[in-house]
Amino acid sequence: MDQHEHLSSNEAAVENPNATTVRSLYEALASGNRKISGLIASDLEWWFHGPQNCHHMMKMLTGESAGSDFKFEPRSMDAIDDCVIVEGWEGAQVYWVHVWILKDGVITQFREYFNTWLTVWDLRPLNCFRSTGTSTLWESHPQDLAQRSLPELMLAI
Repeated sequence: MDQHEHLSSNEAAVENPNATTVRSLYEALASGNRKISGLIASDLEWWFHGPQNCHHMMKMLTGESAGSDFKFEPRSMDAIDDCVIVEGWEGAQVYWVHVWILKDGVITQFREYFNTWLTVWDLRPLNCFRSTGTSTLWESHPQDLAQRSLPELMLAI
């Protein structure tokens, strides 16, 4: 299996257990099911970048808000090693990227980027499969927001 596998169909998700876990989380939240304890570590590390009023996922995960307050509808999902990157956009004002880090099938870290352009770089030491020291593994695709200026961040793994 390729190190970076785009998962846009349910068939591809079956091949990657980390993507299956993340997909299950979104499906549970969308259906109003709050029984997600087996998917997320109790000491989840969380990081947020964006407007302070947009902590939607953390509010959902902690039960501060109902699932109807904000709907996360993933538009793309990519698995890169132990990371699963999920992206979504709603009209001209809302663009989000979620980066989920899993260990042994459980989500241990969550990074949420709201209205932020994200580029993920591989900064690991060279090996026989890569000829350069850095490479882009993933980059934002905010379809409806392509003409809008967004702050840009780089995530190094």
